[in-house]
Amino acid sequence: MNYRHAYHAGNFADVVKHAILALLLEHLKAKDKPFRVIDTHAGIGLYDLTATEAGKTGEWQGGIGKLLRGDGKPAIDLSRKLAEALAPYLATIAAANPNGKLKHYPGSPWLVRHLLRDTDRLTAVEMHPADHATLAALFAGDIQVKAIELDGWLALGSFVPPKERRGLLLIDPPFEQPDEFKTMFERFEKAYQRWPTGIYALWYPIKDIGAVANFHKRLAESGITKILGAELWVRERTTPDTFNGTGIVICNPPWQLDRTLDTLLTGLAPILGETDKAGRRVWWIRGET
Repeated sequence: MNYRHAYHAGNFADVVKHAILALLLEHLKAKDKPFRVIDTHAGIGLYDLTATEAGKTGEWQGGIGKLLRGDGKPAIDLSRKLAEALAPYLATIAAANPNGKLKHYPGSPWLVRHLLRDTDRLTAVEMHPADHATLAALFAGDIQVKAIELDGWLALGSFVPPKERRGLLLIDPPFEQPDEFKTMFERFEKAYQRWPTGIYALWYPIKDIGAVANFHKRLAESGITKILGAELWVRERTTPDTFNGTGIVICNPPWQLDRTLDTLLTGLAPILGETDKAGRRVWWIRGET
């Protein structure tokens, strides 16, 4: 209950996570059938980068600030392939800042809502009472969004599978608890049993390499197939007691997403990296058998 994403919005992990989320949504929109996105740890939806919280950490300057200047103009020239991979994400950033300046950063619920079609739906779950109130106010009157005050882990049992039977489950916990990897694996495994055709995106920080490796091992041995891993680190992955990188596990990824993510992370690693030890990897934790 202590975690507030307002202090971290727009950091390097958000850039990677939200760029991948935007790509997943674009793939879902390639088919006419409606879908639902379930965001288990939604936050407040939209963040003010000029507010006190963001100013205290300045983390956004090492993330979105490396792609866009304060006036909204590109901070760096992008290769054609990287620009294409980032296009859905950067379009959302632009939509959140209609005056052209980089003032607001869209969290996952705002990003998702912006990219939905008229037939698609979002269930945004947030446990923190004040943050939920802000989230609910943001989407007040929007019939395509349900903002629910609930423990995100309970949402996996309450809302899976969605009635659309097609969509994406984003699991993005704050990792404040020491057993968060264990909880995420167990809740994902149960959700998958109820909805094996859904797309799952599981975010995690790269801090404790042992915990990350054990998480991957449990996924590989679970019997669940089509599990893709993607990581980017801004310094040596083994630097102790430090937020070194960001990772996402995607179950049932769209066709050829692995290639797109390799292009995305190959381009982003030198931009977001803080040392010459920055890097990335995209690999199959368990392929299709």
